Amino acid sequence: MPDRAQQPVDRQLPTDEARDLISLARDIAQREIAPRAAEEEDAGIFPREVFTLLSRSGLLGLPYDSEYGGGEQPYEVYLQVLEELAAARLTVGLGVSVHSLSCHALANYGTKQQQVEHLPAMLGGGLLGAYCLSEPASGSDAASLRTKAVRDGEDWVIDGTKAWITHGGIADFYTVMARTGADGARGISAFLVPGDAAGLSGAVPEKKMGMKGSPTAQVHFDGVRVPDERRIGEEGQGFAIALSALDSGRLGIAACAIGLAQAALDEAVAYASGRQQFGRPISDFQGLRFMLADMATQIEAGRALYLAAARLRDAGRPFAKQAAMAKLHCTDTAMKATIDAVQILGGYGYTADFPVERYMREAKVLQIVEGTNQIQRMVIARHLAGPEAHRTG
Repeated sequence: MPDRAQQPVDRQLPTDEARDLISLARDIAQREIAPRAAEEEDAGIFPREVFTLLSRSGLLGLPYDSEYGGGEQPYEVYLQVLEELAAARLTVGLGVSVHSLSCHALANYGTKQQQVEHLPAMLGGGLLGAYCLSEPASGSDAASLRTKAVRDGEDWVIDGTKAWITHGGIADFYTVMARTGADGARGISAFLVPGDAAGLSGAVPEKKMGMKGSPTAQVHFDGVRVPDERRIGEEGQGFAIALSALDSGRLGIAACAIGLAQAALDEAVAYASGRQQFGRPISDFQGLRFMLADMATQIEAGRALYLAAARLRDAGRPFAKQAAMAKLHCTDTAMKATIDAVQILGGYGYTADFPVERYMREAKVLQIVEGTNQIQRMVIARHLAGPEAHRTG
């Protein structure tokens, strides 16, 4: 059966072009993504051809400059496209978000020459990216990373292991944070590493609770040689670049979470309207109706929150606090909505005959990736009370 009872979201969009992009994303989601999602997720199949289609359709580089093949769309629009894709299959929505994250460093900190040489293929040439910050021993404490890049003439030689990398082992390029100087945040630099570089390899993908179609793997760097012209930004600027990317990436996770929550709500409403007990649809019972109402309210609130943060970003205003709030609220909402959807479907919700059990398993990872929700609370508190309160907290 299809993965969701399609209920198009009534969106307020800034332009006719934005409306066309949403329609295109929704059409691809319904025709190419949703019908295969359950089967491919169960089999652990990554839909690479879908990402090729999204690239050809101009949906893989939406928030970036049209001069280099991007869509030059505001984040307000890009995130709503992500939501549509994630509602059809989280592996696709999250994959597009990670790809955008991996392009951020070059698009915002690269030289003109670097951008001309690499961005067109990354944004619209069918390439797929990965973002390499976390390591086996440094997750939330990312500034303690140990992967090293040592200067050797005009090259850098990278050694180390990155962990929890979405698209690890299959990406065409990796944006890699590596230590080029002393310990701490100021000793980290950013590099653009080709996926076929000698000495680069992906480990066997992790066996995960959900999102089985999206490969998550360690990536090993064993004497990977990268020319200095592939260093992005200044030496020692890498950690600042990484944090800048994560502020935007958290909005992508928030939008994906609302897409997943909306899919769960749509499925729950469709089931409750058709399921008869005691001679009437179960949607007539007040207890269940209140559950649906609460789900819908939290989803709308999450959508408003991520869009408010996106509009701040589009206006060039600080948005880190609002991005953390959006990531926190939207991913918690996705977890609660998917749990409630399983409850509404009862025994059927606990079976693979309906997609809500998969939605529930997928939702959990959204509370963890790109900064756990505990880290988001720390970020929010730091903005509210200042860094000293954050440290002593």
